[in-house]
Amino acid sequence: MHIAILTFDGFNELDSLVALGVLNRVKKPGWRVTLASPSATVTSMNGVTVHATETLEAACEAGAVIVGSGIRTREIAADAGLMGVLRGLAPSRQLIGAQCSGTLLLAKLGLLGAVPACTDLTTKPWVQEAGVEVLNQPFFAQGNVATAGGCFSAPYLAAWLIARTEGLEAAKSALHYVAPVGEKDDYVARAMRNIEPYLQTQQPATADALCAQGH
Repeated sequence: MHIAILTFDGFNELDSLVALGVLNRVKKPGWRVTLASPSATVTSMNGVTVHATETLEAACEAGAVIVGSGIRTREIAADAGLMGVLRGLAPSRQLIGAQCSGTLLLAKLGLLGAVPACTDLTTKPWVQEAGVEVLNQPFFAQGNVATAGGCFSAPYLAAWLIARTEGLEAAKSALHYVAPVGEKDDYVARAMRNIEPYLQTQQPATADALCAQGH
């Protein structure tokens, strides 16, 4: 299973790297989490430079994708070349999640349609301008598409992906590992309250069912 986290210049470290850490709590053969970028290196909103481990084109073939956020998302949304590549994303064969301003990219790509979404407070008016209803909650999912709002909702998005592919217990285990000591049970319970309502009618998504190249 290949999960790609789309990470652009000006990215928010909390969104991309927290999701990366939580997702990598799954330890099984074939499970692979990458940072996918349009260039070999990208620099965060706070000056942290990271090396991409996958291309955007390869991310469009991954079994699951998280669209990360950052301070240049509106520039990306206006870049015909980048958006042309991202039109390869397809909820019919991928799990797709977006965090904060990443939700704007899903809206611009037409992947949300009439479905409401979550985003951060700064991005909210831009998503609304794109014709999408914005919810006052940290997480929402319908079908194979999920959105999250606020930097610390990154674990919710990661846990949703784990739950959809590996089951609830795997998601709870990943969250339990990263949760603060002395608050682990409460943290996991709160996270599950936000995630489980959107899992009740969903069947587990296997790597084979999502994408033949999800290894």
